[in-house]
Amino acid sequence: MLPRILTSALLAGAATGLAAAALQLIFVQPVLLHAELYEAGVLEHFGADSPPDRPDLGGIDLMRDALSILFSMLIYTGYAIILVALMAQAEQRGAIISTRRGLIWGLCGYVALHMAPAFSLAPEVPGSAYVDLTARQVWWLATVLATALAMALIGFGKSWAAWAAALVLLLAPHLIGAPEPESFASPVPSELGALFAARTLGVGLVAWVGLGALAAHFWQRDTR
Repeated sequence: MLPRILTSALLAGAATGLAAAALQLIFVQPVLLHAELYEAGVLEHFGADSPPDRPDLGGIDLMRDALSILFSMLIYTGYAIILVALMAQAEQRGAIISTRRGLIWGLCGYVALHMAPAFSLAPEVPGSAYVDLTARQVWWLATVLATALAMALIGFGKSWAAWAAALVLLLAPHLIGAPEPESFASPVPSELGALFAARTLGVGLVAWVGLGALAAHFWQRDTR
């Protein structure tokens, strides 16, 4: 079973990572580069003349872009290994795995790793107010695990107790609260920050739905 899991995951993860990287380079990276100009002081938001509509974001950085593509393919392959392994376990317990149902698996992965953490700890552009990185990572990981378990209880639970536990797990991280800076201050315009968060979450949604569908497709193909 392990070779089948790895094969399906490598195919689904590499394809999804490549597509996600393309979307990030087109939609997310320009916003990120624009924010870096404010962080470096090249552009000023307050008390300065109006910035140009199309600021110079620099030429194409082949090394940076190549590393971004490689990282995206690696991270989504890692996600795919976890996802396909969970699909295999669910199938052994009687669950039906199909490409259409893979969309739901992918959507659950998106909720666990993107939407739920972003509800209290949104993606941030460079120059945002500093918060202790370790505290953020601990909260993010706890939120992901709690949300993933909640998704499992919602999908496979067969009693009100399981669904009630899922609700508690979904709410608990946000009731506890994510780490916040002592004060909010950033040289980057809030409009850029909002655009960056929206596009990051949008690309994540497309990538995870695609990952779920591809993982289920390749898993079923290898099974046949």
